[in-house]
Amino acid sequence: MALTKTILLVEDNPNDELMIKVALKDNKINYDVVVAHDGVEALDYLFRTGPYKERDKDIMPQLILLDINIPKISGLEVLRKIRENTPTRFIPVIILTASKEEKDLMYAYKLGANSFLEKSVDFKVFYESVKQMGIYWLGYNATP
Repeated sequence: MALTKTILLVEDNPNDELMIKVALKDNKINYDVVVAHDGVEALDYLFRTGPYKERDKDIMPQLILLDINIPKISGLEVLRKIRENTPTRFIPVIILTASKEEKDLMYAYKLGANSFLEKSVDFKVFYESVKQMGIYWLGYNATP
């Protein structure tokens, strides 16, 4: 049985969501992209609660792309909960954010983020950064 390859994208901006999906697809990163539009939905997906309680427990994302500024529960709180729980502790988490705040960067790394990628307002720059991120984290990086 082939293992489903999944990316969890936690993003509330539909334009950013579309751009990320296009960049991944254009670069032949053939993973299922599951989108959570807020922190509660992200945690429900990861921990199989709420509408995801019947989700296959053996299918976990190989990568989480997490915006900091999302509704209901902040991205940083989602990251904290990811790192506190054994089933999700070692999933690479890439912070995608428009924040330029040094405190956000420092806190994200303190909580266990693997990378911090600033969303550029320039479409081409953001597209290229998502492309390179996908190539590295899904092509070259080894995870436990």
